[in-house]
Amino acid sequence: MATAAAAAATPRRRRGKGGKGPNSDLSRTLTDCTRRGDAAAAMAAFDAAVSGPDAAADLRLAAHQYNQLLHLLASADRASFPAHPAAAARCVFAHMLEAGASPSEATITSLARVVASDPEGADEAFELVATMREKYGLAPRLRSYSPVLSAFRYAGEACKAYAVEAHMAAAAVAPEEPELAALLEVSAKAGDADKVYEYMHKMRRAVGCVTKETAEALEGWFQSEKAAMAGKAEWDAQQVKDAILANGGGCHQLGWLRNGPWMVHRVSVGEDGDCGGCGCHLASVDIDMEETHKFADSVSGLALERETKANFSQFQEWLEANKQYEAIVDGANIALYQQNFAEGGFSLVQLDAVVTELRDRYNGKWPLVILHNKRVAKLMENSNNRHLIETWRANGALYTSPSGSNDDWYWLYAAIGLNCLLVTNDEMRDHIFELLGSSSFFYKWKQRHRVKYTFNKGKAVVIMPPPYSSEIQESETGSWHVPIEDNSGDERARTWLCIDRSGLTKQPHESPIANGVAQGLTPSEASNGARQRQPEDQAAPVTGKRKDRD
Repeated sequence: MATAAAAAATPRRRRGKGGKGPNSDLSRTLTDCTRRGDAAAAMAAFDAAVSGPDAAADLRLAAHQYNQLLHLLASADRASFPAHPAAAARCVFAHMLEAGASPSEATITSLARVVASDPEGADEAFELVATMREKYGLAPRLRSYSPVLSAFRYAGEACKAYAVEAHMAAAAVAPEEPELAALLEVSAKAGDADKVYEYMHKMRRAVGCVTKETAEALEGWFQSEKAAMAGKAEWDAQQVKDAILANGGGCHQLGWLRNGPWMVHRVSVGEDGDCGGCGCHLASVDIDMEETHKFADSVSGLALERETKANFSQFQEWLEANKQYEAIVDGANIALYQQNFAEGGFSLVQLDAVVTELRDRYNGKWPLVILHNKRVAKLMENSNNRHLIETWRANGALYTSPSGSNDDWYWLYAAIGLNCLLVTNDEMRDHIFELLGSSSFFYKWKQRHRVKYTFNKGKAVVIMPPPYSSEIQESETGSWHVPIEDNSGDERARTWLCIDRSGLTKQPHESPIANGVAQGLTPSEASNGARQRQPEDQAAPVTGKRKDRD
């Protein structure tokens, strides 16, 4: 399989004192080719080393070198590679097994990715992934299945794609948006309306906003004849309303409603949650109380593993006796906001401005500020700060996390445990929040409970959660609303797909209902029936500066 690149890439046999032999030469060549992304040169060097005139009979490669080759072949530019890389990948893998090197999950995944790109290789790729546990004791991962699903998607092999999903479920591997989009699109190609409906809801549960590629796939389905034929002309309206209530708002999951052609538009949604296309009022979807308790237990368990157990347990006990708060404040995030300039520092003035704004909003009620005790001790050295800190303490508005702790665990647990708002610009993407996984209820919780902030001429402006949820929604009249990813940070700039049956007129709306209460309220106010005052100034959010662990 040597090519013109072989002359330059062929490893030279080193002899004599200080020489390290052909394996060392090949290793350096593979490393260089990996750095340059040159699959053709790497494969030429491999061919020369194993079957060329200077090939060594005792040549042995390490497993990671085989993986380097397979990874290069999996990402090879087809235009620069002389033949289809699948054949080369099979040769590399065969040599690996003959040499007694043990494949890893990455080995099989790279091989499957290359083979799946062969027009005739999808079945072989699935076989590789499906048998890796049995043959090599390896557990497949999501990345192992993804190229196989993609291959069946483009081939229009719906039944085989469903077999892949079933194998994923048996292996406890959850599909994410790319995999669900592949399953939805292959179902759409097959004209299977029930399957499309199933994957619409799986995607609704798994993701928030969809990518542009997924949006285009959805547009293709809803504009098809099969989609127009799906649905029922009559249904029990009360049953649909009850189902939406039971599901926490935003969906009924009772099947396609109405029939006839769909109208698909790209629209914006008003600040009040009204769709600019059909006029439907989008729901505010929160996690239910069972999910809230599970979420709190998950955070508590992780915190107790990583924090001093006695300290965090003491905080839990204190919080159990002090449940009156409407808002938890991430003090360091606010005090360090936009302080990355020469005279910048820990701004207690900014923090006090946010506390004051929250008290004005909630009729004098104090929020709970979480600060590390090291921060507080430093602040108390300044007499100008001491009075303010003592005032907060006297009113139960300050909890100091102890030395050696990470206050992220404290403010996150407090907001979840009290089912209240969390004031922070923290996007919650660092290692702590990665431990929580990509669960859909974490995304929902963050969207409904996080309050962002900014400052306008020294005055704090808090940006309340929108009165609707940016997630896929199914209405009681059968229409769908799908938010598309937007990186502007401004929810008002987001584009939505409005998907509705033609001829449907705008319907009057009442406040949407979720978890048995009218929406537009803070989580704790919802149980009391008190109406929350909406913000007057919807400023664009800016992420605050992250703090270091003290």
